[in-house]
Amino acid sequence: MPDVAAAREATAARLLKISAGNSYDPEIDIDWAAPQPAGLLYAPERRLSLYGTELWDALTPEQRVELSRHEVASIASIGIWFEVLLMRMLLRHVTGMDPRSGHVQYALTEVGDECRHSVMFGRMIDALGTPAYQPAAVHRALGRYLGATAGGIQTFAAALIAEEILDALQREAMADESLQPLVRMVSRIHVVEEARHIRFARDELARQVASAWRPRRWYCQIIVARAAYTVTHTLINPQAYAAVGLDPARARAVAWANPRFRETLRWAGTRVTTYLQELGLVEGPAKSVWRAAALI
Repeated sequence: MPDVAAAREATAARLLKISAGNSYDPEIDIDWAAPQPAGLLYAPERRLSLYGTELWDALTPEQRVELSRHEVASIASIGIWFEVLLMRMLLRHVTGMDPRSGHVQYALTEVGDECRHSVMFGRMIDALGTPAYQPAAVHRALGRYLGATAGGIQTFAAALIAEEILDALQREAMADESLQPLVRMVSRIHVVEEARHIRFARDELARQVASAWRPRRWYCQIIVARAAYTVTHTLINPQAYAAVGLDPARARAVAWANPRFRETLRWAGTRVTTYLQELGLVEGPAKSVWRAAALI
């Protein structure tokens, strides 16, 4: 136990130092009034959910740009929802712990980071001129359940799934000079700061799994798989398709049948899925849920 505590504190000390020297203020570091150049996509077209389908082929160039704008807004909206949920789970995690510890202080530092990220995503959605899309009621219900009950494995595994999938998409976007500058800058800030959040969650999750009883791990396998399903199935709100004149239900069905979109989801989730498999969290009946999430 002392070795575990020492390792936890060493991780926290390292991440607190990085946070002090490498953090952004979106209010200062992003020019929110800068124009959005006409004709530039908001996401790489090969990552858009309808790319490669007959529906995509029938869209005009202008409609494709518009779809990319709404898909990015949908992902950002869901990003806020996940970050608020993560903040709730992190606060539950540290409640009752010694506030003098680096572990607690880093967790609270991360909550501060996530607050800024949520504001940044909200400002981006406003700048894009789109709705703030919300998850369906069934997914909101799962979020309320996790927010009220999740601890240990569930907290850090769910955080990793959302963070690493978004991280993969944003790492690609921030390096793509053909995309809108606003999206690239928001992506860059989020990637830099999420790197330390991912390290924190990975280290803590490994410790939590190592100390968990087998029945607890079985339960967590199902809950974590369901969280993964929620992540992938809420990324693109069906109403984003209505913005370009498509029937939302039909377009959503086409997207989920689209092998290119399913490959994008697998690609974005490769790192986290592989890590959770190594920890024994993608096993047994939970595997069918991971398949339904298009992550394996």
